[in-house]
Amino acid sequence: MNNDGDGAIRRLGAVLGIWAHPDDETYLSAGVMASVARSGAPVACVTATRGEQGSLDPERWPPSRLAEIRTAELDAALEILGVSQHHWLDLPDGGCASVPARGVVARLADLIAEHRPDTILTFGPDGMTGHPDHRAVSEWVTAAVAASARPPRVLHATTTPQWRDELLADLEGLDVFAPGTPATTPSEELALHLELTGDVLDLKLSALRAQPSQTAVLREAVGEERYRRQLATEMFRAADATGRPRD
Repeated sequence: MNNDGDGAIRRLGAVLGIWAHPDDETYLSAGVMASVARSGAPVACVTATRGEQGSLDPERWPPSRLAEIRTAELDAALEILGVSQHHWLDLPDGGCASVPARGVVARLADLIAEHRPDTILTFGPDGMTGHPDHRAVSEWVTAAVAASARPPRVLHATTTPQWRDELLADLEGLDVFAPGTPATTPSEELALHLELTGDVLDLKLSALRAQPSQTAVLREAVGEERYRRQLATEMFRAADATGRPRD
């Protein structure tokens, strides 16, 4: 695991991931979480919704059971990654932007005070993919951090233009991302850039395989080799005190 490697992981300290849906945390930060857990630093995760609207194959994963299915899948994935502390906010999938912010921000502020993270991993204001739930989570985190007595460092998930172009070429013909997404950051502006290899990458892939309702369709479409290559990079950029990406 490099480019930043073990030194970058140590500098993260205690980590709290705050995401919208089950599988966000694994796709975007499984390597970080597993590495932090291995280093002995605390790592915890918050998930806003149970992802009940996210069935990619209703015959295999019926929408009526999807919240239950994805709950169990995320439990399994986090166990693989060595993350034992997890919190659900139990907000409506697809409806986060309509939830009154005050109560959610207060809950997140309480969780930040409880876990005392040095680093928060989450979405930037663009939500990376533009998803309204992702963008709402970013706004809540920004407000909760601003209200914290001991504000942690905030890192926003991102990609580079080169990585995005390579990914979209792999996914040609598949309706995975909205036009103009995922969001990108020039490589020289990244605060954290991990190239996952060996058993850390294997752990990430195992955690994703534990969430087949969200991963099986894509794996089957692109093949295991391309899927593995797509997931070997995790990238984040720093946010300023307001939660906006730094220039």
